[in-house]
Amino acid sequence: MDRLVNTVRPYAWGSVTAIPELLGQEATGEPQAELWMGAHPGSPSRVDRGEGSRSLAALIAADPQRELGAATVAKFGPDLPFLLKVLAAGTPLSIQAHPDPAQARAGFADEEARGVPIEAPHRNYKDANHKPELICALGEFEGLCGFRTPSEAADLLQSLGVAALTPLVEILRNKPESEALSQSLATILTMSGDTARTTVAEVAAAVERAAEAEPDGQFAGYAYAAREFPGDTGLLAALLLNYVRLRPGEALYLGAGVPHAYLRGLGIEILANSDNVLRGGLTPKHVDVPELLRVVIFRGGKPEVLRPVADADGEELYPVPIDEFRLSRFVLGGAARRLAGDAPQILLCTEGTALLTAADGSTLALARGDSAFLPATGADTGLRGPGATVFRATVTL
Repeated sequence: MDRLVNTVRPYAWGSVTAIPELLGQEATGEPQAELWMGAHPGSPSRVDRGEGSRSLAALIAADPQRELGAATVAKFGPDLPFLLKVLAAGTPLSIQAHPDPAQARAGFADEEARGVPIEAPHRNYKDANHKPELICALGEFEGLCGFRTPSEAADLLQSLGVAALTPLVEILRNKPESEALSQSLATILTMSGDTARTTVAEVAAAVERAAEAEPDGQFAGYAYAAREFPGDTGLLAALLLNYVRLRPGEALYLGAGVPHAYLRGLGIEILANSDNVLRGGLTPKHVDVPELLRVVIFRGGKPEVLRPVADADGEELYPVPIDEFRLSRFVLGGAARRLAGDAPQILLCTEGTALLTAADGSTLALARGDSAFLPATGADTGLRGPGATVFRATVTL
C-alpha cells in the first residue's frame, strides 16, 4: 500500500477554498478545481517505496501484472482503468457530453491522421477511450443532467415569457422527441450576431426574475450560470436540461452521450481513464457543434439519483452499468473491515482518520484528504477508524 501524492488542477472554474479545506491546507487565492488520484498521463499520482518518488503510471507500466493483477490486465489492458478525483466547482463547468468507445476510437484516429496536435485548443479527442463518469456529492451539489422531455422543456421556456423563444417552443411541442431535442439544440448552438445577443440577454433577465421569486427553485441554478457566463448561448442549451440538486452522499452516473454540466459544489468523481470532452456552451473553449450533435443521445427523461446500497459487511456501493470503475464508501464504526479482491484500489479518506493494515502487519494512517494506492497484491488489507469515512475506487472483474 502506497500513500499518494496528488496534483491539483487549477482550472478557472475551481473553488478557491474547497480542496484546500479538505486537505487541511491554506488557500492560495487561486482556483483549485480537481485533485487527481490515479495514473492518467496528464497528472499521475506519485508514490515512494523507499527508492524516491515515482509516478504511479511508471510504476504500473513497469509491472502491470503485479500492480493491477492478471485479471485486470486481461480485461482492461495494462493501464489503470479509472481516474478518481475530488472535484470542486466554484463556477459552472461547460455543458458537455462524452463519446462511446467506438466514437472515441474513431475520433482519436481521425484527428491523429489529420495531424491535429494533442494540445490544440480545437482538438476533441485526447485519447481513444470513452469517459463514463460518476459524481458523488460531499456537500450540497448542483448540476444539470440529461434532457428534459420536450413537453417539459417547452413548458419551462414558455414560462419565461420571452417571445424570441417561441420558435423553440414550437419545435419542442410539434416534433417527435429525438428530432425535437436535436433540432432545438442545433438551433441554439448555431445562433449568432444580434439575434443571439438579444435572445440570451432577455432570457437571462427572465431567469433572474424567476430565481428572485423562488430562490430555492430550479431557476436558481440557471440564473447562477447566466451571471457567470453573460451572453453565452449555453444558457439556452442549459434550459433544455434537467436541474439536479444532490444531497451529501447522493450521486449521478453519466454515460456516453448524456449532456451535463456541474454548476457548483464539492464531490468525488470517478471516471474511465480518459479526457475526451465535447462541449456545448457555458465555456470560452472550443465548441464543435457538428461533432457534439453526432455524439449526444437525444432522449428526454428524469435522471436517476443514486444512493449507496450497503452489503452485509457495511460497504456502501454506488451501482453503475460498467466495469472500468466501481465506487463505494465505508462509514466506519468500531469494527474493522477487510478489503478483499485481487484488483487495484485507491482509497480516499474524507472524514476522520482511517488506519490501513497490510497482511504483513505494516500500517498506513489516512487523515482527511489523504489517499492510498493498493496494488492487486495488497488484497485483504484491513481498514478501521471509528468515525472515519473512506471512499474506495476499484474495478469490477
